[in-house]
Amino acid sequence: MARYKLTIEYDGGPFVGWQRQDNGQSVQGAIESAAEGFCGRFVTVFGAGRTDAGVHAWGQVAHLDLPREEAEETVRDALNFHLKPNPVSILKAERVAEDFDARGDARERRYLYRIANRRAPLAIDRGRAWLVTAPLDEGAMAEAAGLLLGRHDFTSFRSVHCQADSPVKTLDALEVTRAGEEVHIAARARSFLHNQVRIFAGTLKTVGEGKWTPGDVRAALEVRDRSAAGPTAPPDGLYLVDVRYDG
Repeated sequence: MARYKLTIEYDGGPFVGWQRQDNGQSVQGAIESAAEGFCGRFVTVFGAGRTDAGVHAWGQVAHLDLPREEAEETVRDALNFHLKPNPVSILKAERVAEDFDARGDARERRYLYRIANRRAPLAIDRGRAWLVTAPLDEGAMAEAAGLLLGRHDFTSFRSVHCQADSPVKTLDALEVTRAGEEVHIAARARSFLHNQVRIFAGTLKTVGEGKWTPGDVRAALEVRDRSAAGPTAPPDGLYLVDVRYDG
């Protein structure tokens, strides 16, 4: 057996999410079908993170074991051939040690949430950003984001369906910046709770509209109750940017 690390880009719109499910096509399932087409047998693909339906990735990471060693370029190109016409691209395939684990060995995950802050509807970016027509104060949003940094009980900022053993996480970065008509929310941590970044985005948008103050965000964090935080932003604007490992 030969283990390969895959770096993957995909448009999450047509999929029920990363994880294989019975109710529709998943990104994991699409890659597993491609791997079977390549090597002639079923191969399980293990991802570094489970993105929800509609969430995109520029740098998802996964690993799989092939029955024999192949050139890295061959693995990449063969998987991409069999992935057609799915909007999934294997950017890189790398031969790694047999004990490499895409999920367990990850040291940092980075996400970006894109808000299109304009009156006109989206055309090219429809399904790839959250359209917010009300003017947003990115400075207030950045101030509120800073109050969430560090190690906290993030019960208020996780889905009620989250299956994580603990709501305590360490948030290393949560930055809000503006690029023309877009407001970007960049988050960085070793791991995240279910819907955590989308709830951050929905809550910070409420601050940007002037409906909440940064202090309201701090209060919501301290309450430790999902109903105390803002809404869950739609999946369209969320991207898994990359996953980092030691070395």
